[in-house]
Amino acid sequence: MTTTPNPPDSTDPRAEAQPTPPQYPQQPPAYPTGPAQPPAPPAYPVQSAPPAYPDPTAQTPPPPAYPQSPAQHAAPPVPPQPQPQPAIPPQPTTPAPLHAHHISTDQRRVYLKAHQRHTDATAFGTLLLYLPHFLSSLLVVSLVSLVSVGGLGILAWLLSGLLVIHRPTEEVIARRMLGLRHPTQEEFARLAPVWQEVAARAGVDAQNYQLWIEENDTDLNAVAAAGHIVGVTTFALNRLPNGELAAVLAHELGHHVGGHAWASLLGYWYALPARLAYRVIRFLALVTLRVAAFFSVLGFLVIALFLGLFAFATLTTLYGLPLLILAAPYALAAVGRRAELRADQHAAALGFAPMLASVLHQMYGADQAAKQQAALAARAAGTRLPKESAIAKLLATHPDHHTRLHHLQPWLQPQPPR
Repeated sequence: MTTTPNPPDSTDPRAEAQPTPPQYPQQPPAYPTGPAQPPAPPAYPVQSAPPAYPDPTAQTPPPPAYPQSPAQHAAPPVPPQPQPQPAIPPQPTTPAPLHAHHISTDQRRVYLKAHQRHTDATAFGTLLLYLPHFLSSLLVVSLVSLVSVGGLGILAWLLSGLLVIHRPTEEVIARRMLGLRHPTQEEFARLAPVWQEVAARAGVDAQNYQLWIEENDTDLNAVAAAGHIVGVTTFALNRLPNGELAAVLAHELGHHVGGHAWASLLGYWYALPARLAYRVIRFLALVTLRVAAFFSVLGFLVIALFLGLFAFATLTTLYGLPLLILAAPYALAAVGRRAELRADQHAAALGFAPMLASVLHQMYGADQAAKQQAALAARAAGTRLPKESAIAKLLATHPDHHTRLHHLQPWLQPQPPR
């Protein structure tokens, strides 16, 4: 009987001690017998053109629209933004050539004179010619004061002359009597540097005066009044180069420095009562003569004789002062013309003679053009313009064009080198 051997028991220690023999290959490895060949290089794709890169300036296509659920809100479409263009550098521009009468208004050190004002011969002459008016006004004020308030009225009238140089009173004079206004910011920005330059050349404090504007776009004019008023028209401010504007302001400053402005206003103020009394007496005399002539010729003659005797008695009592008052306008006009020449010389001495001559030529040309237009209008209407009388020339407050240019000739001639 054949028996099958029992498998080894796993718990037998002898079974664990017997290792399994290794398995070896039955045939040896095959080695290459010929010479070694290098492997072939890998094949790369041949490109016929360089790859295309995206253009940075090209607009990117919008992303594809994906379906959205009804619960989501679709965002508004974003419009394509323009691509920023490269900045073009500004081309250098040639500055516009300056006017021949342009002046520099750069700030510099200012030397102020110890005596910035004086009273020249024309100012003294103005006050002297107003003396008959002053005495006549004193008589009128005295008669009115004795009837009403007594001696205090005379004292108040005498002290009222100080209002001429009172700043608040000057405001009223500038606005009400002269029709001036304060300059705007733009006007002051143009006017102030020119005025500073004029004052610096004259050695005066520019802050002592106040600049005003006259709303006038047709006349080239300026004014100096009271003690601190300097005004120019909008035509002069906007049309003249700064050198010619400086010449106009220097002329007006000459009126202030020489005392012409305050002397004229002070004389006019103290002559006002006499002027008012003269107008009242003249009005009453004319009314009386007309009433007398209405009733009878004899009554008119009697009234005329009475008024003549009264006038003669007044002349003899006042030592002929009323006659001086009648002649005063002609003398004051002559002194005024002299004051204009002195103001021209002041502007020329500050270095503005060529600019002032140019302004005078412009004013003369404007006057001639106005006269030609008036002559043409009169010729079209079938009339003739009246010639300027000799009395009108005597009452002119400004010299003629040729006289002013003649007095500027010493400053217009080339100066010899020193």
